Amino acid sequence: MPEAKPEIWFYHLERSTLDQVLPGLLEKTRERGWRALVRAATPALIDDLDERLWTYRDDGFLAHARASEPHPDRQPILLTQSVENPNAAQALFIVDDAQLGDTEGYDRCFIIFDGRDETALTGARERWKTLKAAGADLAYWKQSPEGRWEKAA
Repeated sequence: MPEAKPEIWFYHLERSTLDQVLPGLLEKTRERGWRALVRAATPALIDDLDERLWTYRDDGFLAHARASEPHPDRQPILLTQSVENPNAAQALFIVDDAQLGDTEGYDRCFIIFDGRDETALTGARERWKTLKAAGADLAYWKQSPEGRWEKAA
């Protein structure tokens, strides 16, 4: 029996930044008991995310590591540029137009893009068209004027 395709959810940032949205999505992922892999396109963004996940709240943090550190297979949240999945994550987060790669083995993939950046918006539209043509299970989420996430497609 063929393995089920993952859900691929596009998150269109309009009112919030990646720094504001990603920690909450990672918290919800961990509440499900899932591991997460966050794939970024640049080392600089990985540095920023690494710092942010330790400090995004005064009363807590999100335990994580970089894929280049020892024992990536043990990490609940892993930051990487690679298309590998060393921590057997169920959730894949694509940020900064990073490569999606093979989605087999994931339950859900999140493609988070800045709708205020024309290049990112164009890239997300192209990615949507390509994935839709391939028969992917897609959903599109946008923020309401109040800042809540609403499924739009």
